[in-house]
Amino acid sequence: MGGGSEPLDTKHGQYIGGWGNLGSQTQKGIVTYAISANRQRPLAGTANAAVFNTYRRCKAQFLYVVPPVAFAYLLLSWATEKNEFYNSKEGRTISPEASDEATQGGSVRG
Repeated sequence: MGGGSEPLDTKHGQYIGGWGNLGSQTQKGIVTYAISANRQRPLAGTANAAVFNTYRRCKAQFLYVVPPVAFAYLLLSWATEKNEFYNSKEGRTISPEASDEATQGGSVRG
């Protein structure tokens, strides 16, 4: 059985060759060069690609994020302004209900 010099093609009685050399003649004059994987600049272009990929992803999510945040900011600023008005001297004199709401934390029901 084993051994590399025995013929693998038993029908024709000739040696086909080992793995990677299945019966063909050895080629001459062909030179191949290879470089190690860790020498091939594995991070080449990463920073440039990251910038444009980040821009593309942010642009795609813009309409999902900005309008709700803007609405929440406007709502919060309106509520803060209204609360400051209700807790001021002018706000308490204009609307007694508003002053009661501001001090009690709820609406006044008769």
